[in-house]
Amino acid sequence: MPKPTLSMAGYQQLVRGDPLRGKFRNGFETPQPFTPGKVEVINYSMSDINHTFRRGHRIMVQIQSSWFPLIDLNPQTFVDIPKARPEDFKKATQRVYHAPSMYSGIEVLVMPGMGGK
Repeated sequence: MPKPTLSMAGYQQLVRGDPLRGKFRNGFETPQPFTPGKVEVINYSMSDINHTFRRGHRIMVQIQSSWFPLIDLNPQTFVDIPKARPEDFKKATQRVYHAPSMYSGIEVLVMPGMGGK
């Protein structure tokens, strides 16, 4: 009897989740608010996890303003979150730019000779 095949088409697995509140983008000592409409540079490094992506696999990077319920609600205003009132919660839009003068990018290290099958 032939072995049944398992289709994993569309399967997604979280490989790394490492949130950083934008107000701490320049350090934890002095939180800084974003200026609406202003493009800002954010440099962020995550530690390596040595995950193997096989041939045909794809990676997805998510940039979002909240990861509720895993992380507390983000009011989208520059307030002390535990003390946020209902009126402090506002709608927000995040943009990731891709233009010669304003671009976003991600660098991924690749180990040679791993031979994805």
